Amino acid sequence: MARDTSDSTPITTRAELVAWFAEGEKPRERFRIGTEHEKIPFYRETREPVPYDGERGVRALLDGLARETGWEPITDLGTIIGLHSDGGGAISIEPGGQFELSGAALPDVHATVRELDEHLSAVRRVADPLGIGFLDLGMSPKWRREETPVMPKSRYRIMAGYMPKVGTLGLDMMLRTSTVQVNVDFASESDMVRKLRASLALQPVATALFANSPFTDGRPNGYLSRRSEIWRDTDADRTGMLPQAFEAGFGYEGYVDWLLDMPMYFVKRGDIYHDVSGASFRALMAGKLPQLPGEYATVSDWANHASTAFPEVRLKRFLEMRGSDVGGPEMIAAQAAFWTGLLYDEAALDAALDLTKGWSAQTREAMRATVPRLGLATPVCGCGGRSLGAVAAEALAIARAGLQARARRDEAGRDETRYLQPLEAIVAAGRSLAEQRLEDYETRWQRSVEPAFAECVF
Repeated sequence: MARDTSDSTPITTRAELVAWFAEGEKPRERFRIGTEHEKIPFYRETREPVPYDGERGVRALLDGLARETGWEPITDLGTIIGLHSDGGGAISIEPGGQFELSGAALPDVHATVRELDEHLSAVRRVADPLGIGFLDLGMSPKWRREETPVMPKSRYRIMAGYMPKVGTLGLDMMLRTSTVQVNVDFASESDMVRKLRASLALQPVATALFANSPFTDGRPNGYLSRRSEIWRDTDADRTGMLPQAFEAGFGYEGYVDWLLDMPMYFVKRGDIYHDVSGASFRALMAGKLPQLPGEYATVSDWANHASTAFPEVRLKRFLEMRGSDVGGPEMIAAQAAFWTGLLYDEAALDAALDLTKGWSAQTREAMRATVPRLGLATPVCGCGGRSLGAVAAEALAIARAGLQARARRDEAGRDETRYLQPLEAIVAAGRSLAEQRLEDYETRWQRSVEPAFAECVF
């Protein structure tokens, strides 16, 4: 998240919390696509991580990008921690220095690709003189957790203090992983529920297709998507597959109740983040938060609290797909095309729901638990021995049909289906990026991750 929301309007009832989500509804003609991706910086010469401070640090990178792009700084207690543009895009830094573009809401995948190309070109113009490169892996392949720099963001200090209390891998998630996310709109509560159910059920498919984090601490870690596995032991109160989303009658109210049961991290007043980790949002609404007695909830507090939920698909005023490792530019475009094709055409959405309608909560959870290790070979329990690879092939065919129906064309007359080609190649070969890179490790790389710093880069 690039910036925390600033809206001091009091919010006192559950109905207002529900209405906040409903205000995200848009007519279909205004549906947009937002793409976010993280990339891990490193020094090309030494292959060491990039700290915040110093003449060639993350701060220098942000300062240089501000001059290059004209984007405005985002600060935390006077320290630059990101940039934002009038067009809706933003750049932020994740806890371990992962450099994130939160893209603007754009009309099609073609526009997303143009935005990505412009961003990467600007980043290279600033980063190259600093000797900084960026990995396109879903987890840093070499540095131990204690070797990873920590960025100076107040909310991250609070999260880092709380994470070890609720899981064993939360700090690895914060400091060492890198993801790509796609944000999609909804027209109504029922449209939101349909999209949420389809995307939650198919999130393990995306995890398998985009698996790209097979190395940790300089060697294979036993997973195709270690990033995905790390999320399974981060914080059970705010992660997972949201089984309640598939229950009859689920909607905004059900999601609000889940958030109200989820412990808070912080309350922001002015420029200060107050550590209230573990506290109840209900107590804040009642003015009875022990850490801030007499303070009452605002719209900002609710928006910020919603941003600290991390399920596989997150509801804010849009739906955010969260199950994939980052890859190179073609994989980022493929991620946007995959979800756009599945969710923005009614026939495709119907087909996606039909593809997954026989799956029980146990089936979905079993896939989620297995896919980090087995990827496309993950069995789909109760489906006659089918693998997730077979489901992925069907999902891609549905996405292709959905994109064809959208018929959004670029200047050369090409539609958005061309961005699915890397995923179709992965399914045809039955091998993810992670498996390709593990083979490289055993052969060309001579059992060293050092070549990743030359080959697995933006």
